[in-house]
Amino acid sequence: MTTALARLLSPKTIAVIGGGAWCASIIKAAEMIGFAGEIFPVHPEGKVIARKQAVTSLTAWDGPIDAAFIGVNRNATIDVVRELATLGAGGAVCFASGFSEASAELSDGVDLQADLVAAAGDMPILGPNCYGFINALDQAAIWPDQHGCKPVERGVAILTQSSNIAINMTMQQRALPIAYVVACGNMAQTSQARIAAELLDDSRVTAIGLHIEGFGDTAEWHALARKAQERNIPLVALKVGKSDHAQAATVSHTASLAGSHAGAEALLARLGVARVPDVPSFIETLKLLHIAGRLDRPTLATISCSGGEASLAADTAHGRALAFPPLTEAQRSQLLGALGPKVALANPLDYHTYIWRDTARMTDTFAAMATPETGITLAIVDYPHTDASDWECATQAIMAAAQRTGRPFGVVATLPELLPEGLAERFVKAGVVPFMGLTEAIVAVEAAAKLTQVPNTPPLPAGALQGSTHDSTTLSEHAAKAALAAHGLPVPRSRRLTSLDGLAEQLEGLTCPLVLKAEGLAHKSDAGGVALGLESVDAVAEAGRVMGGKSWLVEEMAAGAIAELLVGVTRDAAHGLLLTVGAGGVLTEVLQDTATLLMPVTEGEVDAALNALKCAPVLAGYRGKPAAERKSILKAILAVQDYVIAHLSEIEEVEVNPLICTPDRAVAVDALIRKSAP
Repeated sequence: MTTALARLLSPKTIAVIGGGAWCASIIKAAEMIGFAGEIFPVHPEGKVIARKQAVTSLTAWDGPIDAAFIGVNRNATIDVVRELATLGAGGAVCFASGFSEASAELSDGVDLQADLVAAAGDMPILGPNCYGFINALDQAAIWPDQHGCKPVERGVAILTQSSNIAINMTMQQRALPIAYVVACGNMAQTSQARIAAELLDDSRVTAIGLHIEGFGDTAEWHALARKAQERNIPLVALKVGKSDHAQAATVSHTASLAGSHAGAEALLARLGVARVPDVPSFIETLKLLHIAGRLDRPTLATISCSGGEASLAADTAHGRALAFPPLTEAQRSQLLGALGPKVALANPLDYHTYIWRDTARMTDTFAAMATPETGITLAIVDYPHTDASDWECATQAIMAAAQRTGRPFGVVATLPELLPEGLAERFVKAGVVPFMGLTEAIVAVEAAAKLTQVPNTPPLPAGALQGSTHDSTTLSEHAAKAALAAHGLPVPRSRRLTSLDGLAEQLEGLTCPLVLKAEGLAHKSDAGGVALGLESVDAVAEAGRVMGGKSWLVEEMAAGAIAELLVGVTRDAAHGLLLTVGAGGVLTEVLQDTATLLMPVTEGEVDAALNALKCAPVLAGYRGKPAAERKSILKAILAVQDYVIAHLSEIEEVEVNPLICTPDRAVAVDALIRKSAP
């Protein structure tokens, strides 16, 4: 790294401003990582703190200040930051809280944070409300607490908005080499995405893990993803937090299905970032990526000397985007030669214990399972904490098989405590991934296999994602369909009625059966505002009188449906405009069969999303029934996107539900558009 932020994260001289306890903690944390530079306390009394002579002020220090820890109250923090910037310091860690994170309790929190940023100017700051960082590569730290990091020559970087989560991750005993830990705090000036982008310039960083509470400027995240792809450094995210987005706009089914969680999933998928559900999986995924990198295919083989473990491995992977490739004839021949005729040959493989302690035959067996068609091979071995000496044969065989095949290899302890850290470190040096926990291993394998290329599709303008501050208005179904039809969405022929008189003339040109809908109802079917299969003018008149109302929409009924789909767009200010496709109709929210993509989308992305739905077999033709016309479906969905992009600044949500899919066409029989009021 060669930027101003690099000076902060790799300092030679550190100032500590605050009480003696803070200074002692900073000194201890720096000594734990082997810091060889200078640390000097700043205290108005000029006393000795933790064996170091304090200076009475920053101006009393005769030399450069690469970085500073500011451990004073929030108001004083602003003054110290301003002075450091004036003195040309490299940067500062702002520990104090009571800024924007406390805006609900402190009315001046947001303003104080703005003052802090203004005081810093061009000088980088971390926080406020954060612990700082640990740089285990250059053996530097500004960290006011214990940590578990130790010097490494290369490793992963971990960035988190939670200092406590950061502490916990440094304490891992899973043989993960951690190069950087950065607590980002409020990210008042220096965002998590920007810090990660800077760390990509350090060739010693092998992967970056991001514990994310909120994204902020999504344009920065797109830039980070592109840079990570250029550097071939994988990104892993542990995204937490849910918003009330799904409850804020319940006019459409889409809004209740594509909430903040779906938005985060869609954004991370667009960025090519792997998402994992918990801290153990986060650590194990980073470990896999550090040692083996991205997996070239979503397949795995498992080896164990127990049928129970083989079954457990298969069950753990069930339902995930992973497959166990069947054994080839060449593999069967190799395994038969190594194991003899008593072992049932399969993947997952239970090799029994006939060859236990025969390291050569164990190596042959393990190596036979690792083929170019297998993304990674996992040997399941739990080492007893009483006496594991008899398990050395397995250790040697796994390492030898990995070296012989050159394919990704891992060893998995079903219970994390049954793989000692010292042994795990041996595996790391041998290029074998030591997984602690079977579930965590499978999650990590899936994540490493799902890492994708960042598409070249440029993101939508950041300003267009925030939405309007005006109230919104919902178009009538007739107006919504007309607007969407102008962009290529097929809709039924229809008439809008304001009177039930003279229906024969009003309905001229329409072909029965017809559908009548009362206008002004958000969920017409639930309110009795829809009548289907009307075969005559009189039937339309009677239906209109029964449902009541002042205006109606009558249209030709779409026949020959193979499936009904939902197509919806919602605005998520945290992530962008979201396009949701899924099973449609009145059971949309019951079926919960949807996929959400970040706009803009390509035809290929939409096609892949449709294939991922549970109802995909129905679209393709199920049990002898014809398939829905795929090109028409894709064209209809992209027409909805075209309309939204053409009206980007005013659209709040759009929904077509259902889109009737037949063997010949796709037609929107209901539509909703909610726009910002003028």
